[in-house]
Amino acid sequence: MPEHPSPVKCLVWDLDNTLWHGTLLEDDTVQVSEDVRRVIEVLDSRGILQSVSSRNDHDLAWQRLQELGLAEYFMFPQINWGAKSNAVRAVAGQLNFAHCAMAFIDDQPAERAEVSYQLPDVRTYRAEQVRSLPELPEFSLETVTVESAHRRRIYQAGFQREAEQETFAGPDEEFLRTLDTTMRISRATGEELSRVEEITLRTTRMNATGVHYCEARLRTLLADPGHELLVVTMADRYGPHGTVGVLLLETHPTVWHLKLSATSCRVTSFRAGEVVLEWLSDQAAQAGVHLVADFRPTERNQLMAGAYRSVGFTDDPCHCVGALGAPVDGEGIQRLHAHPARRDAPTTMRLTAPDLTTH
Repeated sequence: MPEHPSPVKCLVWDLDNTLWHGTLLEDDTVQVSEDVRRVIEVLDSRGILQSVSSRNDHDLAWQRLQELGLAEYFMFPQINWGAKSNAVRAVAGQLNFAHCAMAFIDDQPAERAEVSYQLPDVRTYRAEQVRSLPELPEFSLETVTVESAHRRRIYQAGFQREAEQETFAGPDEEFLRTLDTTMRISRATGEELSRVEEITLRTTRMNATGVHYCEARLRTLLADPGHELLVVTMADRYGPHGTVGVLLLETHPTVWHLKLSATSCRVTSFRAGEVVLEWLSDQAAQAGVHLVADFRPTERNQLMAGAYRSVGFTDDPCHCVGALGAPVDGEGIQRLHAHPARRDAPTTMRLTAPDLTTH
């Protein structure tokens, strides 16, 4: 095990003699200890997803989990008579997680060995280790964000949304209108900075520069009257998307400098990034200022490049670009320029946002 292991994103539980005491098919009143219940709740509060792989009768096992008040914690449960490695592989596929982000706990050495052999990147644990899991570094995230406790519900809402979209007969834009989506752009608070930092680290496809802003630096910028640090949250009738985007804007009398723009990949299909940039263009047009944006092209952020082009950003020269000086956050950053224009409100969601023109 490395000194600083990568974090576990999903733990898959065996049931008999691991999650609960005893064997369900021999005793349908099996119980879960308070220690195990506490571990499940702690991991959930940290944003670590959980699932089940158990050789059992599905209906009987699921009913018992419901009776114990634990069923809601487990996503894509695999309760069948197949190989445990197939179960872990299936859960990882549904969540779109790499195997190195998965963990498996079971009381049987043979089951752990089978998973390790078939899926060598999956970490395995003995049932006796259950109580110590929250203290292990791979389950002890360096940063627990305000969104961590809601991560499971965000994922569950997302899967419900996707299931309905698959059966929807009509264009995607019409489906988006049925979701009753709201987007809120607001000035960041100190409590949100850990999530903002997480977005700068984890978002790649809709990230303009890939520059990491640590929480301490973000806190300094938050207190600077010359900067606007904005967060984007979304929700719809299925539930919250959570905090899905961030903008860092340095304001000058004749130009607004967009230093950071990042939007979570999970809301790409909603055109969330484009909606945010169109709102910013409209605000800049009302304020009578030019827009300059930092951009570092990569193989991963071509979607962001397209979003910038769609609101009029180009590499055409303008005196305001040179007035900002050279980029200071690394090599490869370009300065794009736009003459902003008024924009209509989005048609697929309701948007609430601050008025930056009075800054």
